[in-house]
Amino acid sequence: MEKGFIRKQIWATIVFLGYSSVLLGLCYPGVITLILQTVFSDKANGSLVIVDNQVKGSWLIGQPFFAARYFWGRPSAANSGGSNLCPTNPLQFTLVKSRVERLQKSSLLPNALVPIDLVTASASGLDPHISLAAARYQIPRIAKARDLSETAIHEIINTQCPNIFGGLLGTAHVNVLKLNVDLDKVSKKNHGVAKT
Repeated sequence: MEKGFIRKQIWATIVFLGYSSVLLGLCYPGVITLILQTVFSDKANGSLVIVDNQVKGSWLIGQPFFAARYFWGRPSAANSGGSNLCPTNPLQFTLVKSRVERLQKSSLLPNALVPIDLVTASASGLDPHISLAAARYQIPRIAKARDLSETAIHEIINTQCPNIFGGLLGTAHVNVLKLNVDLDKVSKKNHGVAKT
């Protein structure tokens, strides 16, 4: 009787494992994938920004831009790796100081205060946004590099800035990749060829 009971338990376990594997390993992921691809296909596929049939990046992940004609984002783990340095670490102070000097050299207003988010990484190191102050700080450099008016660049920033409940839900910010895509569109419209 004991052997028969053990066989029944083993068989029940195998049946349950097979049923669970099919249900939770195939059916559930398949249904969820189908729903997401149907309802949220953009987000399900990485929130990619596609311009002229070319993937420019994902608007969810901060990407490095170094050319003077583009908005620069926060220091990113995408190209340098996360540091996890605390604010009192001397190496962190040195990194921030060198970033401030680089920004001041590239700026047409070298004595202007550098916004903190341009010299410090976010907690994840992959934040795709910068503050409005950081975007506006870069306008003179970009206007000169692209031969555009500062007003045109202000308009790009304003169209990308979400103003949720008058700023009650946090600091207004803009997505760096979306700003740069819009910059290329404006340059192409004004000059015939996008400076990329």
